[in-house]
Amino acid sequence: MRSSKYSKAEQAALNWDIPGGLIAGVDEAGRGPLAGPVVAAAVILDELHPIKGLADSKTLTALRRERLFDEIRAKALCCSISQATVEEIEQLNILQATLLAMRRAVEGLRLLPKLVLVDGNRLPLLAVRAEAIVKGDALVPAISAASILAKVYRDRWCAEYDQQFPQYGFARHKGYGTVEHLAALREHGACPQHRKTFRPVSELVREVLP
Repeated sequence: MRSSKYSKAEQAALNWDIPGGLIAGVDEAGRGPLAGPVVAAAVILDELHPIKGLADSKTLTALRRERLFDEIRAKALCCSISQATVEEIEQLNILQATLLAMRRAVEGLRLLPKLVLVDGNRLPLLAVRAEAIVKGDALVPAISAASILAKVYRDRWCAEYDQQFPQYGFARHKGYGTVEHLAALREHGACPQHRKTFRPVSELVREVLP
């Protein structure tokens, strides 16, 4: 296992084809929000069933992500979505919780990849060869697919949780520290899914305590 860092031009020129081996792309969603789990996905694409329009999930509309989510699930050789809970984020820190979610996603694949390509510059501990690809979600289709699965899954989680705690507006801001979200925290305090070790949650929770 090793981590590699390349310039954008070098990454674009790389050929990740490995004879006789499957390649999995891995990405996460939810490192930055103040609430909810961090979600990771792993995808092994099927070259016989290409998917048009794969890209970094952040560059796509919500409707396009939803449609690609279903297409990826239908056409990929296999895929896996996992998460690390708020409790695990609090215990481990967000980086280690993210790597844990990524490892769970890879281990959840029904097929064993020969190579795992991970977006970013850090790698989870895996039993197979892995490479870290900076901006991989824009360069490697399998990572793009993983970014879409993770993003849509987490957005759906936020929409469902919004029904339990509508006063926070999770369906709109997805847990990020928007003006609306911070105002709700000041007024209502933290809910069970808030990451209480994150600032400004920790600061605002102290403010609302009697």
